[in-house]
Amino acid sequence: MKRSIKINGRQTSIALEDEFWDALKEVAVSYGVSRVRLIEDLARLESANLSSSIRVFVLRHFREPAN
Repeated sequence: MKRSIKINGRQTSIALEDEFWDALKEVAVSYGVSRVRLIEDLARLESANLSSSIRVFVLRHFREPAN
């Protein structure tokens, strides 16, 4: 599903499956930030495709044990 959000003042579209949107919200809640804030942070850190970066970030979050 493609969603339009504003990242750092710019409108952009991100295509993710519903399961990834849900998982991203769960991750954001665990960090105490909004989903948009988490996406903004990822956009600053990653230079590759943002949708792919989000998928990898979510996957790593759930695969790696908590420290």
